[in-house]
Amino acid sequence: MQLISLDRIHAAAKELSDVVRRTPLAHSRVLSDHVGGDVHLKCENLQRTGAFKLRGAYVRLRALDERQRAAGVVAASAGNHAQGVALAASLLGIRSTVFMPERATLPKLAATQSYGATVRAEGAVLSETLSLAKEHADRTGAEFIHPFDHPDVLAGQGTVGLEILEQLPHVGTVVVPTGGGGLISGVAAAVKAVRPQVRVIGVQAEQAAAWPASLEQGAPVRIENTRTMADGIAVAEPGEVTFAHVSALVDEMITVSEQALSRALLLCLERMKLVAEPAGVAAVAGILERPDLMTSPTVAVLSGGNIDPLLLLQLIRHGMTSAGRYLSLRVRLPDRPGSLAGLVAQLGDLAANVLDIEHSRISGALALGEVDVEISLETRGPEHREHVVAELTRAGFTVTSER
Repeated sequence: MQLISLDRIHAAAKELSDVVRRTPLAHSRVLSDHVGGDVHLKCENLQRTGAFKLRGAYVRLRALDERQRAAGVVAASAGNHAQGVALAASLLGIRSTVFMPERATLPKLAATQSYGATVRAEGAVLSETLSLAKEHADRTGAEFIHPFDHPDVLAGQGTVGLEILEQLPHVGTVVVPTGGGGLISGVAAAVKAVRPQVRVIGVQAEQAAAWPASLEQGAPVRIENTRTMADGIAVAEPGEVTFAHVSALVDEMITVSEQALSRALLLCLERMKLVAEPAGVAAVAGILERPDLMTSPTVAVLSGGNIDPLLLLQLIRHGMTSAGRYLSLRVRLPDRPGSLAGLVAQLGDLAANVLDIEHSRISGALALGEVDVEISLETRGPEHREHVVAELTRAGFTVTSER
């Protein structure tokens, strides 16, 4: 299969010049310290619609002929491609229908509708939603806009790579969140054509990682489990077009845990003041997990910032737990006045912030005159957690469980 050319990506950049934002490249001191070399973030979470997807969607729709435009377009997406297609269609005066999974977040549903698309929430998972969208396209004659597996889409996404080269000409490594492979294929095609020595690394959520098996087998492999917080890169099978590009151009594909994703999200929010969704921070998680793979200077693409505020609250807590900043204890106390006050006073002396306390006298493990206290604490990190537990034990408190 012929790979997309640098000329095609440059042409896409011209088509997009008045449509997309040239997103900033932000230096990250905390990631630079972690790697031991400069790390920058390509902030596609600040793109129109909150993700890079508008780039590929607009280039794909702009290439349609009059008959295809008149028939309308249909797409399937967990949210970011949906918004990209909806806005691109609106800008070009094309009718769009977008299928989204039944559990797609409300902000993504609302945003897609606000860009002018007819939204249909159908399918338990994205692969099912994708099949329903294709059936709709076959039935109505609308043009199906694949979220990643088309050369025009790859050319649009490749403009991210062009911008990185313009903003940091001496880049050493580019790290890219990877689902179906549209973004990394386009970025790799652009970067490798100009500076073939630059390392391009893809990052997948380990609970939805189709690429390692596919690259090992030499062909796209379908996986069954795609349950991950990073729904934007939860793709069950690479495409033929993206497989050809990734297998030829990408240097390494790594996976990261759910804990690493939540830590990366918290780091971006807390230290870099950047809001990104779990899929969007996969490259940051990859840098945190595998700093040994990075040749400085490194650029991590933040691919999307569309996140439900309620989910963000849950992920902040998940990230703080993963970072050792929450501690839940069960402490057994004598059931007499002053016992609980003594425990709380001790925790105050240890600089552990009490978040919640539950007092229980109902347990088969309790002797007469004993009580269990479940207490949730905010701590300063793993070492502080260990110190709190050790000091409570040293002070004579019975800690029966910790997590």
